[in-house]
Amino acid sequence: MTSADPKTLIQIARQNGGEEISKPVDLGQRVRELRKARNWTLEQAASQAGLARSTLSKIENGQMSPTYDALKKLAVGLEISVPQLFTPPRAGQINGRLAVTKSGQGTAQATVTYEHELLAETLTKKQMLPYRARVRARTLEEFEGWVRHDGEEFLYVLTGVIRLFTEFYEPIEMRRGDSAYYDATMGHNVVSVSEEDANILWVTSLT
Repeated sequence: MTSADPKTLIQIARQNGGEEISKPVDLGQRVRELRKARNWTLEQAASQAGLARSTLSKIENGQMSPTYDALKKLAVGLEISVPQLFTPPRAGQINGRLAVTKSGQGTAQATVTYEHELLAETLTKKQMLPYRARVRARTLEEFEGWVRHDGEEFLYVLTGVIRLFTEFYEPIEMRRGDSAYYDATMGHNVVSVSEEDANILWVTSLT
């Protein structure tokens, strides 16, 4: 089991997302993809948008440039905004992704104050970093100052009792089933106050 700071884990997860340059959108291909994503035929999509089937076919095949009025009809028919017709899916986006982490099979990372179990680690370019934590700390003095990082964070108590310390609020005692959602740029630390170490689920945004 290696030692790692939760801030470092979050930074690494963000870095793994990477930045990629988007390619220009092919409007015809984009419209076709949106139509097929809804399992619509040309006839169904044309009827939904109030356009002739031949017109929609020409748009999809790049044989004509639609007027703004036609674009508005397309957007309404597809239940999106006009700008979304020209907004490409994020580079590297994969629809229908799934990662299952069996109980106790997450990657373990330990610190002086927490024992982390990283979940869904096989997925790259995640929008969230989920991890389970066993809270070893019993006092605020065990931390080297506040933990703070970019993004937002969700905390859910699985077992035991914790005390959530934050930079701008009074300490909050939380029990099994209690949850908190907060701005992670605000300093925060968690300690166990139950006889046994508490277990919590943390989900941190990476965007």
